[in-house]
Amino acid sequence: MLSSYRQIFAAPGSLAFSATGLVSRLPISMVGVGVVTMFSELRGSYGLAGAVTATLALASAGIGPQVSRLVDRYGQRRVVRPATAISVLCSALLLLAAWRSWPTWTYFPCAIGMGAMGSTGPLVRARWAQLYRDDQAKLHTAYALEAVVDEIIFIVGPILSICLATSFFPEAGVLLAAVFGAVGVLLFTAQRSTEPPPHPVARAAGGSVLRLPGLRVLIATFVAIGTIFSSVEVVTVAYAREQGHGAAASLVLAVYALGSGVAGVVVGVLHPRGPAARRFRNGVAVMAVTLTPLSLVAAWCSGTVGLVAAGATLFLSGMSISPTMITATGLTERLVPAAQLTEGMSWTTTGLGIGVAGGSYLAGSVVDAAGVAAGYRVPLAAGVFALLLAAAGGRWLRTDSPAAAPEPAAVAP
Repeated sequence: MLSSYRQIFAAPGSLAFSATGLVSRLPISMVGVGVVTMFSELRGSYGLAGAVTATLALASAGIGPQVSRLVDRYGQRRVVRPATAISVLCSALLLLAAWRSWPTWTYFPCAIGMGAMGSTGPLVRARWAQLYRDDQAKLHTAYALEAVVDEIIFIVGPILSICLATSFFPEAGVLLAAVFGAVGVLLFTAQRSTEPPPHPVARAAGGSVLRLPGLRVLIATFVAIGTIFSSVEVVTVAYAREQGHGAAASLVLAVYALGSGVAGVVVGVLHPRGPAARRFRNGVAVMAVTLTPLSLVAAWCSGTVGLVAAGATLFLSGMSISPTMITATGLTERLVPAAQLTEGMSWTTTGLGIGVAGGSYLAGSVVDAAGVAAGYRVPLAAGVFALLLAAAGGRWLRTDSPAAAPEPAAVAP
């Protein structure tokens, strides 16, 4: 098993960009739960916390593809560093606003500016695609590795964010996320030898990658999946606090990510069989089905028993995440022209961001209005909707179909 992963690091510089990419991605798992914890501690409202988190996620969803389009045109280093500087500055302003109890409206412009950083995940995957575009076996393993890295991030990040916020001061989680983002991006963009070449005059025939129906299906499905992730996060924090063990929320969420990480490690060394569109649909189906017991656990179980039961349920549900995401990344790489790959991958991340925004706000509002058990129905409903989207749009996800196949890139003279 380990030999498959060792092989992909034979390329010079691959370990460096993957490792620094891990550091630069830590904020994506820390900021959301950090904001929820910060505002629930300072203001006592999950609705406000969800609204600020939703604003941040929507900003990331709107700004991210534009930044990625510029990355494809001008290169990663030239674009990502100034974008990160803007995000870090706005993070500092949000922390100051929360600490000094500025008017509520001031939180939202800060959250919008924080969205300029986005996620370096598409940038890392674009580097792997540049290295192994002609070796699909190694590229599959590389995508699996990055899915596992994502889960490591979602294990470590929430634990750090929640523990710091509850043990030291409420703003600590968001503060550390900003530090990781700044340092990580500086180290990642310093890896010049593996940076994909920019395409200043290259563009896919027909314009935007959004013209591809298969990519639109993936984006729509990712909106629903993002709703699952953020609503599980918000409701689990509320459930743990309700049981008198607020810090335990980070452990329960870590178990969720652990299930995904374990599955991702195994999938990375296997040769997938069957059409990718069908594997994607099946993964979404498992994700939806395994979310069903959560509201029952919250309604019938309490204390440590309830938290253990929630963790066990989330571990099983998490095992469907990495295989589904690995398949989706492979589909995106096949659907999108090489000159627009970063933008294409960023659009799927945007779908997740939109879902995270809606899920955070909706789950926070439902918890405030109807309690935790009702809140866990939000990710279940999102899972069912994701399955319906994946099933209905399956024919456009077939990478051998004319509708799915990207047109060749046209280079202007």
